Amino acid sequence: MSKNAEVAENIRTIVKAHHQWMDECLPLIASENVTSHAVREMMATDLSHRYAEGQPGERYYQGCTYIDEIEKLTKKLGRQLFNAKHVNVQATSGVVANLAAYTALGRSGDTMMSLHVPDGGHISHSRISAAGVMDLKVKNFIFDPREMNIDVDATQKAILVEKPKFLYFGGSVFLFPHPVSELRAAADEVGASIGYDAAHVLGLIAGGQFQKPLKEGADIMASSRHKTFPGPQGGILFTDSDRLKEKIDNAVFPGVVSNHHLHHLAGLAVALAEMLEFGEDYAAQTIANAKALAEALYERGFEVLCEHKGFTESHQVLVDVTHHGKGTRVAKALEENNIIINKNLLSWDRLDKSVDPSGIRIGTQELTRLGMCEGEMEVIAEFIKNVVIDDKSVKQEVIDFRRDFTTLNFSFTKGQKAYEYIEFGD
Repeated sequence: MSKNAEVAENIRTIVKAHHQWMDECLPLIASENVTSHAVREMMATDLSHRYAEGQPGERYYQGCTYIDEIEKLTKKLGRQLFNAKHVNVQATSGVVANLAAYTALGRSGDTMMSLHVPDGGHISHSRISAAGVMDLKVKNFIFDPREMNIDVDATQKAILVEKPKFLYFGGSVFLFPHPVSELRAAADEVGASIGYDAAHVLGLIAGGQFQKPLKEGADIMASSRHKTFPGPQGGILFTDSDRLKEKIDNAVFPGVVSNHHLHHLAGLAVALAEMLEFGEDYAAQTIANAKALAEALYERGFEVLCEHKGFTESHQVLVDVTHHGKGTRVAKALEENNIIINKNLLSWDRLDKSVDPSGIRIGTQELTRLGMCEGEMEVIAEFIKNVVIDDKSVKQEVIDFRRDFTTLNFSFTKGQKAYEYIEFGD
């Protein structure tokens, strides 16, 4: 075997090892999910080799006859699932979708208003990322850390002072619906549009268990499609506005995308169909699990945020671990025990403390996909307590616990292993 062939074989071995490890872990990263085998099969097709610039029927490449059919069907499913008049499925990531939304809503030098990163805002809503790439001036919503949400009264006043071109809701920490309808009047008073980054909660919206941004006053909803929505990585945009649909399409192509990853497009179509079938039950169980896990952690002595509001209305749980060694130490200790979460800034952390913030963020969407319910959240909370508070090792216990939860639920391929290393083709 040549050295290059050995490299290729080594990569396959590493991927298999990753799959085996995931099969023995509790994946609680709030921004991840696992796709069904039906979705993965689409991503292993010849579509991964092809190009299709432009809209269906108006391509800049030949050879798109069947690709056009796939894209038309994907868009139809997207409109149906989200009850939206227009959908664009060509963005290649959530950040690219946000950048396209910014382009449709404003132009270089305009002012946008969004969440500050320590308050839960995504980096793409800030000057250090996509907003800065477009040279937008960024002002922040006024945030209430006790309520873990935007302060409506204070933000209304800020909107009237700052007069932003558009507001941009959503974030990386997203425990409760954002006040879109409550701030629509203030936006109208200064002539501002509204965008909504649904990346974290798209699956909850699809399942009818969260707010409905477009119906509450958002002009554009942009999103990734692989967090609570269990699809292939990429981006998606929606609008009910006839004025904005062409702007969105032009902002995506030729604005920020050339080819739009056609194998992921086909996978998205399957994921949309799965969510039309199973989305309501999946979203409801995901939120129920988050509430149960938050309560169980709180009962075990953890400082889970927003106890007075029931902790969360989404898939996320946020915990202040300042008294347990802060976020970095806790995240690493849990990883050593096959419990995978991430450290996270809290509102009172300075932005330059992101390497060792006060909090951890937990998401229940992937474990829900594996068939876990409220009872399993009690077990997981005890594992976390044993590691973080009692300084015990529970790695083997976690591995043993996971043996009963290796297959997918809420999918057309229910019963197949979630992390199995699979190779498609004849």
